[in-house]
Amino acid sequence: MIKITNTEDCCGCTACASICAHDAITMMPDALGFLYPKVDESKCVDCHLCEKVCQFNDNYDRSLNLPEPLAYAARHKDIDEVMHSRSGAAFAAISDYILERGGVVYGAGYRDHFRVVHKRATTKEERDEFRGSKYVQSDLTGVFRQVKEDLRNGLTVLFSGTPCQTSGLNAFVGQKLRNNFVLVDIVCHGVPGPFLWRDYISYLEKKQGDEIVVVNFRDKELFGWGAHKESYKFKNGGGKMTFTYLFYKHIMFRHSCGNCHFCNTHRPSDITLADFWGWQNNVPGMNDDDKGLSLVLLNTDKGKEIFEAIQEKLDVREVNIENCLQPNLQHPSVIHPQRSKFEQDYQKHGFEYLMKRYGEDGWRYRLEVLKKRVKKFLRKVVR
Repeated sequence: MIKITNTEDCCGCTACASICAHDAITMMPDALGFLYPKVDESKCVDCHLCEKVCQFNDNYDRSLNLPEPLAYAARHKDIDEVMHSRSGAAFAAISDYILERGGVVYGAGYRDHFRVVHKRATTKEERDEFRGSKYVQSDLTGVFRQVKEDLRNGLTVLFSGTPCQTSGLNAFVGQKLRNNFVLVDIVCHGVPGPFLWRDYISYLEKKQGDEIVVVNFRDKELFGWGAHKESYKFKNGGGKMTFTYLFYKHIMFRHSCGNCHFCNTHRPSDITLADFWGWQNNVPGMNDDDKGLSLVLLNTDKGKEIFEAIQEKLDVREVNIENCLQPNLQHPSVIHPQRSKFEQDYQKHGFEYLMKRYGEDGWRYRLEVLKKRVKKFLRKVVR
């Protein structure tokens, strides 16, 4: 049976729980809401399938991969699609292709009050919820089995998620059902805990005295594509930007994010999507309006076929992958040295304490802002 003795060794993909025919494995949350498998030994028959299906290691399946991925800069020709997507709306074009042929699409959306979960879409309207960033680990409970059932019923399925999710799902589905299955992963920076996101929403609503009705983790319309700033809409207006500040400190990531096996160019999916950082030197002119540009890596023959089929919807330029290797295509994010202390403080003192000690509501943040302003001023003086 599967036993997690080191939290760095589990990404929470649910493959082990999904494959257990006796439902002996339940995914249980830790203090921050990250899910880990717990085995009911009275139900376990020691078949070891849970151990065999686990792909969070250096030996994950890449048997269908090309020797090296083909890299492209891409942007949807419909600017409305671009504005409603995280980067250049390549995902919208790919998922449209699947939906237009009667397939189904899985991606990260919201349930309840902005709880991030994976959902199933059969229409473009349902799919639209998957566009844009969600900087929280999504709940995959029951999704792997649903995907497999769709494939057994002859449907074409597109699943989009983090590489640890696509790798686990690929192993769970198996090679026999791979023909009608399309995997799309993102170049992932790391995932914060679901409980922190839940508490952050409540924290903002308490401060504002109002209910949040819209969340945008990357508001390009207000701040531009490169700003990485979020916005919130309340019933009576207003907004706030903080969660991504904590996100980029790497202090609330899952432990396994610092031990990620997929931070390379040999991806566990047919297609990899990312923001195209460094476009100015690689494809000058493609993003002068700062609306967003996608980096697309084609990892398999199936990925190539789909990308070729959607060319008419995209502006595309081939690039040298060596010139666009962003950090998480080379190595995992470095977890903040106070990550464990952060979790302990959350358990002991609650979320508002975290905001004062680690977030934008404390003197440390104000001091950091002051230092940046002084440095910026000194640079101007030196010039």
